[in-house]
Order: sequence, then C-alpha cells, then structure tokens
Amino acid sequence: MTRNAVVPLGYAPGLPSPVSSLEQYVRAVRSIPPLSAEEERELARRWRLERDLEAARRLVLAHLRYVVAIARQYFGYGLPEADLIQEGNVGLMKAVRRFDETRGVRLVTFAVHWIKAEIHEFIVRNWRLVKIATTKAQRKLFFNLRRLKGSSNALQPAEARAIADELGVKPEEVLEMEARFAGAEVPLEAPTGESEEDALPAPIAYLPDPGATPEEAVLEAEAHWLADEGLRAALARLDARSADIVRRRWLAEEPETLQALAAEYGVSAERIRQIEAAAIKKLRAWLTQAAGAGVPAHA
Repeated sequence: MTRNAVVPLGYAPGLPSPVSSLEQYVRAVRSIPPLSAEEERELARRWRLERDLEAARRLVLAHLRYVVAIARQYFGYGLPEADLIQEGNVGLMKAVRRFDETRGVRLVTFAVHWIKAEIHEFIVRNWRLVKIATTKAQRKLFFNLRRLKGSSNALQPAEARAIADELGVKPEEVLEMEARFAGAEVPLEAPTGESEEDALPAPIAYLPDPGATPEEAVLEAEAHWLADEGLRAALARLDARSADIVRRRWLAEEPETLQALAAEYGVSAERIRQIEAAAIKKLRAWLTQAAGAGVPAHA
C-alpha cells in the first residue's frame, strides 16, 4: 500500500498487487466470494469487540471488488489507475476500522463515503500538480463538471451560468475549472536536446522551496502540540462530567445529542448546553494561555 494501513490488509495468497498487474488484480478480487449479511455481521463483531485482525482482513478482502468499481469512475483524470485503486483501498480499511454492525447497514453502504473521500483527496493532491478544489463547492465542481458539460465543446456563458447555479459556485469558477481541464501539461524539467542559450528556464528553476521556514516549523509544531497534548492536558483540568460532555459532543466520531446526555445525567438539555459552553470557554482560555507560553521543550 502507498500509506500505512489502518487495518492490515494482508493480501490473500496469490492475490497480485494492482501496481504489478492491474488486470490480474481485478480478476483476483472478483474471484473472492462476497460475504452474506450474517457472515459480515459476525466478522464485524469480532473486529469491533475483540480486534480480531483476521476478521478485519476478511472484511477488507471481500469488499475490494467494490473499490475497483468505484475507482473506475475516476479513471478519466489522467492518474495511474492502480494508484486510484490503492487509495480507495485505504478508504476501505478506514471504513472497516469504524464500522459498527449494530447500526443495521451493510459495510459496502458505509464504506462508499470513505473510499470516495480517499480517492478525491488523492486526485486533488496530484492532478496536474496544481492546487485546485480547495473548498467544498469547488470540489463538487471539479468532480461534476465533465458530467454536466456533456460535450467537448467550449462552454457558452448561459451553460456556465446554469452549471454554476446547480453547483453553487460562480460562473467564473466554472470557466476557470474548464480551462484547467483543457490546459496542456507543462513539464517541470527543461526539455532535453536544447542548447543552454536557446532554452527558457524550466518551471522547476523558479518554483519556491517547499520546505517550511524556521518560523513556520515552530508554528506547525505548536499547532500539533495544542491539538494533541495541549488539548488532553486542558481536558484533564475539567471536572469529570464537563470533560465527558465535551469529548462526546466535540471529539467523538459521531457526536452525542444534548437530549441523550441530559437523559444520562438526569438534567435538562439546557443544563447540558450550559455545562458544555462553560467547559469550552475554559478550554479556550487554557489553550490560548498555553499558546502564548510556547510549546514545551519536550513537545
């Protein structure tokens, strides 16, 4: 895999990597039998309660076919198909890690979001080495423009306005994204075979240094500390009830409702809201104070 797996995949014996042979890989994953609903629930239960890695591996393997089907929808962006599939596999493994079979939905339904999210991130990071689609609306435009455009002809102003209205962006953004799709690739390195006198400077010659400045490195380290150790230290200063409410309302993957917490603690939902607001005010004050004091030397 291209990144550290959150759930060990451990390809089954004889299953090739998509990088080595995409065709063989597709045939192999299609040969893996799908799981019945009962088998899926049992494997998911074993992973959720016992952290049974073999159960997680079987869940992943049985759903690789769906990753291929989803990744094929993005083959038109000019990126390696094997990389798209591998990124989708990362999303699948993240979905398996978070899947709760007691919710009454099948894993494939739950995993679609995670698979697409990883593929989208990969495309946005790598497509033409240009930063694009930095907002939610622009991402929607990036991944839907070709479908809405419907032809290879240049968009007319009325067509651009119609697409902009549907996707919630400006017509100028639609036209700019269309131009990026149509634009030619520019090599970073200078073409070989040209004399030094005739050759223009290659883009790589004037690209900024991607490395962070010392000031940026300090700020980044401080931000990481505040979001991790700093937050944990600040939460530890709260009383147990306040800390529990903040964690379950703001730090959980699926935030708890005020009503559910009110029923658990035997108070009104308004009281839970007041406790939450007071706790957050204290956390902000402590974290601001910590940021002003600088990151501890051991951070």
